[in-house]
Amino acid sequence: MSHILLVDDDANTLASLARAFRLAGHEATVCDQAARALELAKTQRFDVILSDVVMPGKDGLTLLAELKAAGVETPVVMISGQANVEMAVRATRLGALDFLEKPLSTDKLLLTVETAVKLTRLEDENRRLRQRVGGHEIVWTSSAMRQVMAKVERVAASETRVCILGETGTGKELVARTVHDRSPRRNGPFVTLNCAAVPAELIESELFGHEKGSFTGAASRHLGKFEQAHGGTLFLDEIGDMPVLMQAKLLRVLENGEVERIGGDRSVQVDVRVVVATHRNLDELVKSGGFRQDLYHRIYVFPIVLPPLRDRRDDIPMLVDYFAESIASQNDWPKRVITADAYEQLQRYSWPGNVRELRNVVERLLLLADDAVDVVTVRLGLPSEAAIAAAPATTGALSERVDAYEKEVIVRELKQHNNSMTETARALGLERSHLYKKCQQLGITRGGNSQ
Repeated sequence: MSHILLVDDDANTLASLARAFRLAGHEATVCDQAARALELAKTQRFDVILSDVVMPGKDGLTLLAELKAAGVETPVVMISGQANVEMAVRATRLGALDFLEKPLSTDKLLLTVETAVKLTRLEDENRRLRQRVGGHEIVWTSSAMRQVMAKVERVAASETRVCILGETGTGKELVARTVHDRSPRRNGPFVTLNCAAVPAELIESELFGHEKGSFTGAASRHLGKFEQAHGGTLFLDEIGDMPVLMQAKLLRVLENGEVERIGGDRSVQVDVRVVVATHRNLDELVKSGGFRQDLYHRIYVFPIVLPPLRDRRDDIPMLVDYFAESIASQNDWPKRVITADAYEQLQRYSWPGNVRELRNVVERLLLLADDAVDVVTVRLGLPSEAAIAAAPATTGALSERVDAYEKEVIVRELKQHNNSMTETARALGLERSHLYKKCQQLGITRGGNSQ
């Protein structure tokens, strides 16, 4: 059951809304003054706040601004019988989740509130999950990731070798870190080596170390990754890209637990748990001769397959919130509101770069947004070919759909630049004359409205 705060100066409206929500199984608290509503929101927990705009004394938009200034994170839905575009835009920029016009449709109202409740619960779960994983960026709610995390919990406490499989950007290193953090070796070092990033002639020195003078440039003794990870975990990322010659040497270390530095005359015992990862198909590599079968059997003991982001779309809103909060905090940026439509837009995209790409896009969106990350901001922030693909399905020829998208972008830019054709053209990278022609073609008036 959800708890909803209803704010309206009309007693009949409050009674009607309260009745509708209670019949739908929600708890409703009513309030006829914005000032009183602000105090209630500061001292009690609500899942959603539903507020009228036009009220005597302090109006709903002022209440919305004060709620955000006070750090109240409860989603706010604004309603009004005197709505206009400017009012709706202002409410969105102040942080309203949605804006509904009176008379209200009960079905639409309940659907909007249910969406807001889901967002609230996702944010709460997001915070809990971040605490559970020790601050690492593993954020999830989907059943696909639930299975992954169950495997992590099962294998972490053992000494079993783990092989993490997944596309680039799915978070393989984060899973490896979590395995380490949940293991008895958690107080030992966690050392990483990306096998694809080290030149073939240097990887032996990186893994096993070298003695002073063992080759040109070896000015001092260097301890390799195995020795650095003694008592802890060594994570070998992209092991499928390791040269075959090095694979034989790695196999010997895994078999006897000893390394020999380049130029050394004795072996060094190491106590290391090895976790590996790759985006490549190891079975196919073994068949083609690109990966040793005996090494494959040594490392492929407990596989964990990470799903691509397109197969865990339910996690996208939580990930977006996490990255938005983290990036804003790192850069000392103001917090941006992300609209429900923007979340939906992001969930439509296929994310070939997975979670890593999502983080980069979120950073771009925060830079593009004025007050709120909305649908248009998302389309501007996604790769150009993806922006159209992520847009809601429409009817009509391709040219009509492209025209609709261009119109939306131009109208938004005109509003951002106070209807200045010169500034808008500069922002869009167009000649001023070209922008005039575009506006005429698309039926956009000077005021940024569509004809």
